[in-house]
Amino acid sequence: MSYNFTEIEKKWQQYWEKNNTFKASEDFSKKKMYVLDMFPYPSGAGLHVGHPEGYTATDIFCRFQRLNGVNVLHPMGWDAFGLPAERYAMQTNIHPSITTEQNINTFRRQIKMLGLSYEWDREVNTTDPLYYKWTQWIFLKIYNSWYDQRADKARPIETLVEELNQFGTAKLRSDEKFSPEEWKKKTTKEQQDFLAKFRLVYVAEIPVNWCEALGTVLANEEVDEWVEKGYSVERKPMKQWMMRITAYCERLLDDATKLDWPSSTVEMQKNWIGRSEGADVEFEIKGLNEKIKIFTTRPDTIFGATYMVLAPEHPLVDVITTSDKKKKVEEYRKQASLKSELERGIEKDKTGVFTGGYAVNPATGKQIPVWLADYVLMGYGFGAIMAVPAHDERDWEFAKKFALPIIEVVKSPYDVNEQVFIAQESPCVNSSNNEISIDGLHYEEAVTKIVLWLEKKGIGKRKINFKLRDWLFSRQRYWGEPIPIIYWEDGTISGVDEKELPLQLPSLEKFQPSGTTESPLALAADWVNVVDPKTGKKGRRETNTMPQWGGSCWYYLRYIDPKNDTIFCDFEKQKYWMPVDLYIGGSEHAVLHLMYARFWHKVLFDLGYVTTPEPFKKLRHQGIILGENSKKMSKSLGNVVNPDDVVSEYGADALRLFEMFMGPLEEMKPWSTKGVEGVYRFLNRVWRLMVDDNGNLNSTISDITPSQDFVRIFHQTIKKVSDDIPALRFNTAISQMMIFINEAMKQEKLPKDIMQKFMVMLSAFAPHVAEELWQKLGNVKSIHEIAQWPVFDPAMLVNDTVEIVAQVNGKIRAKFQAPVDLSESDLKKLAVAESNMQIHLTGKQIVKEIIVKNKLVNIVVR
Repeated sequence: MSYNFTEIEKKWQQYWEKNNTFKASEDFSKKKMYVLDMFPYPSGAGLHVGHPEGYTATDIFCRFQRLNGVNVLHPMGWDAFGLPAERYAMQTNIHPSITTEQNINTFRRQIKMLGLSYEWDREVNTTDPLYYKWTQWIFLKIYNSWYDQRADKARPIETLVEELNQFGTAKLRSDEKFSPEEWKKKTTKEQQDFLAKFRLVYVAEIPVNWCEALGTVLANEEVDEWVEKGYSVERKPMKQWMMRITAYCERLLDDATKLDWPSSTVEMQKNWIGRSEGADVEFEIKGLNEKIKIFTTRPDTIFGATYMVLAPEHPLVDVITTSDKKKKVEEYRKQASLKSELERGIEKDKTGVFTGGYAVNPATGKQIPVWLADYVLMGYGFGAIMAVPAHDERDWEFAKKFALPIIEVVKSPYDVNEQVFIAQESPCVNSSNNEISIDGLHYEEAVTKIVLWLEKKGIGKRKINFKLRDWLFSRQRYWGEPIPIIYWEDGTISGVDEKELPLQLPSLEKFQPSGTTESPLALAADWVNVVDPKTGKKGRRETNTMPQWGGSCWYYLRYIDPKNDTIFCDFEKQKYWMPVDLYIGGSEHAVLHLMYARFWHKVLFDLGYVTTPEPFKKLRHQGIILGENSKKMSKSLGNVVNPDDVVSEYGADALRLFEMFMGPLEEMKPWSTKGVEGVYRFLNRVWRLMVDDNGNLNSTISDITPSQDFVRIFHQTIKKVSDDIPALRFNTAISQMMIFINEAMKQEKLPKDIMQKFMVMLSAFAPHVAEELWQKLGNVKSIHEIAQWPVFDPAMLVNDTVEIVAQVNGKIRAKFQAPVDLSESDLKKLAVAESNMQIHLTGKQIVKEIIVKNKLVNIVVR
């Protein structure tokens, strides 16, 4: 009979919760394993069957580790701030906290329904003031830090103040120079303004993606999503909070090579950081006392720079543009503001407008036109380039479109007016003036010589540059962590006193944009306006909130000590549990979340709050589960599969088992309802093997001595499953368990000891049915309370006998069992003794014998 999965699953889920079966021990003498899922954003739609894939993988891994005596930390929580909840609040006027709580309850119910072995006592929620108190605390720690390049680490801002008091800027890399006495004479605001140039958190006016309808800045990765929903996004300059993640470029790059992460993910992080070596060069502007500063990775091609290009947002655009070009320039800048940086970077059809101004190429002394083009981005280098169209593809396309000169300066095998040549291996040509010649030199020599010349003239220097830009940390939203900063009427700013944290969100009646570029918080006058109780000075709170990334940057630390109200994470606890040993989540977070979390962790490491330089030791990505039509699941395509429906029809164990049986964890796989039916039938076979029609343990199971062949299959299964789980090869582990059950079905009697041990293995994959059968085998407590993972005997993995194929003239005439490694002469004796072999050998002359040890005996006759 089929097993009643509904009753069984509910029974064991209640048992595990009541007995806190999966609670991590605080015994720090034990071997530990910290296993983490990327915590979900709890949307109103709830889970679809793609979500449990990674969760089931970590659950199997955790159950295996626990049964091997390892102290496992496996928590779950909610990344619950964000724009979708706020957008819903704008439309319905329902407070985001209400819908967020409803969504969390749905997600939690569904996750518990799957029997996932999380320690729910450690649950965190980024929107809980008791959680974001510490997000704000970390923000203040980063704000009150600076990156000391001499020590290659972050240090408290007080150490910089102490240095300025003693030495002024004498020991600092600073364009501004002053003595200790001059520093002390500066006003508080002047001192703050100088310190802001070094702080790891600062305010800057930068071009951002502004959505008027949503009333907020959007991150680059959010733009396409909201544009598809019909919203308009434009680029406009705004004052925003920034985090100086660029100070950590080298460390983020170097340390990534030491991580056990997918190579593709490491490569994506490297590309995002974008380290490049080259030179900064200054170009004079004709008729102006200004210079255009550029960074180039190819200073060896400077003689071929025939024009310059500024980003539309470049501050010199207004200065350099002539009066007759202003109208066209302004129109172009407006058009560019409506494009995302991604669009600007990939558009094949180059656009641009001439400013009317000219710069001077310092190598040739020639005047070259300065253009505006949106393929140049303000965030990389200095927002300006020297264009060398002969040897850069984008410059070549631009030059061809606008009929600009193309001059060969690296020897090309073809006409550069017909085809761009970007290789480095050819020698320089047409690259000399009265002071220097790099003609005939190859890349390395040419770069070295030209940079020395630029440095000698004081117009350039060797430079390592990075594509990574500082992290834009402001959002003009209500539903986010308040930034704990106060602006005072005298122009100074300060962080909220740590004793006053958390700075909680005020309750609002409406959540629509404020009508300015501020968040809806600007409308909460009683919350925004403050008075310093000590001085009577009036101030105004920061109305921007943190991005959703803020809370997710450190949640793995809070899981370790979730109820501590005196520190974000107990030092001894995190010293024991960190780093995370296995982190599983979607590859869509391969760059930003992982980069930001690594950055925060490194700052905390530098300041002495954590003990590991990296948060996540081993990372793996689960593949996407597609709909049955092999397309990404979405409501619009009608191919979303709700796990509630699958569990209702087949049970949670079947859903878990199928998701792991579909194929390798990291691969993309289409959903198949027939596949769920298949594993459901397998679970029913296991049930019928163990239980009779009356629901009692099958009488065929007893304390018997099994056959050697059955024991051997079992030990092979133990080894295969034990090897596959740590390697996350769950599909092949399940295949081996199916092989074992097929063999078990052939047995007249089943040994109770072996079947008990098999239930322990099965419990990692299908925990509910395994626990129920374990109980029917006579055990009172849960598998996870009294059992240990079975251990294979290496001696039992080797067969004592093998099947030998016997042939006459290449045709199979018999098969027989023979002892392993039997000699060729003895194999021949056994083969020719087979009755069917005798029939085909009688009266024949043997002309050749082909004997393959442990496999084959072929007698050739005539």
